Amino acid sequence: MQRCLEKLMSVHESQKGYILISSNIESEHQRIKEELKPNRVVGFIEDEFKIEHAKAVVAEAYISEAETKYLVLGANNFNNISQNSLLKLLEEPPRNIELIIISPTKSNLLATVRSRMPIVKGEKKSEAALIELNLSRISYQEVFEFLKTNARVKKSEAKVLIEALYHRAVVVEKLMPTSAQLQNFDKAYRLLELNSRPQSVLAMVIMSFVGEKNAN
Repeated sequence: MQRCLEKLMSVHESQKGYILISSNIESEHQRIKEELKPNRVVGFIEDEFKIEHAKAVVAEAYISEAETKYLVLGANNFNNISQNSLLKLLEEPPRNIELIIISPTKSNLLATVRSRMPIVKGEKKSEAALIELNLSRISYQEVFEFLKTNARVKKSEAKVLIEALYHRAVVVEKLMPTSAQLQNFDKAYRLLELNSRPQSVLAMVIMSFVGEKNAN
């Protein structure tokens, strides 16, 4: 933890923008604001970072500042159009402007973006606590309650839940997922990227554990 903070502070002191890899986007944004006081920090925190958000960043960047101003761009997903529109700004930011991008994974970002900024790894938020189900003994009623609770989750939130289910099965309960269950985990990500209904994808994954239990 201390080493991570020291690395982040050294990046701040270099007055160059950077990419922070962390799944805890909002708390990282708040921490950065506290660390950089009294400098002005302007946040653009979204679930999906789109072209309109990129335009707002560019507009803010070209408002002249006497002291360093930090623009924090955080999102679970960055679409390619918005990233391409930021390339010139990332390459040649105006005087006294530093950009910080927060993303849960490097793969969210284009190679052209990654090549323009150093990458720093933040603390990875543990999602295991989100899943309190016993997958080895899960009942249909528990499945129903889980799906009801997560009926309105977004795509990015569904991805987190899929990761948490996998962590619960393999790390916490030390189960040996069947080939069908592993295929469901892999298929779940692809279906979410194709904008399948998150609740249906979650049902596919979790129901495979009910079926396996009953088969045994």
